[in-house]
Amino acid sequence: MVTTRLTARFGLSVPVMLAPMDTFADGTLAAAVTAAGGLGVIGAGYRDADWLDAQFAAAADTRVGVGFIGWRLAEQPELLELALAHSPAAVIISFGDPTPFADALRAAGVPLLVQINDLDEARRAIDLGAQAVIAQGGEAGGHGKGVRATFTLVPEVADLVADAAPDTLVLAAGGVVDGRGLAAALALGADGALVGTRLWATREAPVPAGARQHALTSRCDDTVRTGVFDIVRGFDWPAGYTGRTLRNAFVRRWLGHEDALRSDLAAVRQDYQSAVAAADFDVAAVHIGETVGMIDGIPTAAEVLDAMNGDATAVLRRLADSAD
Repeated sequence: MVTTRLTARFGLSVPVMLAPMDTFADGTLAAAVTAAGGLGVIGAGYRDADWLDAQFAAAADTRVGVGFIGWRLAEQPELLELALAHSPAAVIISFGDPTPFADALRAAGVPLLVQINDLDEARRAIDLGAQAVIAQGGEAGGHGKGVRATFTLVPEVADLVADAAPDTLVLAAGGVVDGRGLAAALALGADGALVGTRLWATREAPVPAGARQHALTSRCDDTVRTGVFDIVRGFDWPAGYTGRTLRNAFVRRWLGHEDALRSDLAAVRQDYQSAVAAADFDVAAVHIGETVGMIDGIPTAAEVLDAMNGDATAVLRRLADSAD
């Protein structure tokens, strides 16, 4: 077993948290990750109170956390109160200012974890008293600023934390798909990893079969950062944020032609919504990380975490033995 400050503080047997992927990090997947020794996290994303209640119910008595998109939570702050009523193991705030929510989390005794994309955001998270800083590199699937790579951002954040707030945990996000990636994250100074793409491709995740097949036949070079899906879906992301997604016909048509997309939005949106309803992923988005080409099957969440833990242990042991 790989033991870190993350496993000790949260009572885990694997230093992995489920990334709070909108829709896909539901109560069932979150519970499966926790049962396998990691910490499952429900991804509230763009969802509403009924959905969030239903996911906590699906997780039943399993200890799980919850993750919010910061700017979206600012539009519906009542969701935080609802989540706190379920006594989550932790709350992750990503992509927005976590300051308005820090006092409520502190009063409830719930750890605040802040996902960041650069050092300035890391400093603000430390000043706010976050229990963990999640350093997200541009390799990650879904949204982010995509400017920094995990391999350089994580050690820089780890050094900053060591100097400014040594009790603060550091997690790596982006590019961790197996035990080698987990071992690398630990070697870079992280206490564990936030994993999305690999756990998206598990049996418990509520992913349409067509999207899974699209992912299984894709290579790591088949993703791109773009905002075209946010435009067509009507999600008003702040400037600087894009989503990493698989290239498809929709991306090829509209990437670089965003103004034209906006000018014809009503008609395009209708066609897009029809494609989503039909599970046509040559049009509909599949937000996923650069590691997609390293995924060759759909195991259970427990199988993923067992393999990740075992392989990371073997890598770290081999490196330690080679140094003797």
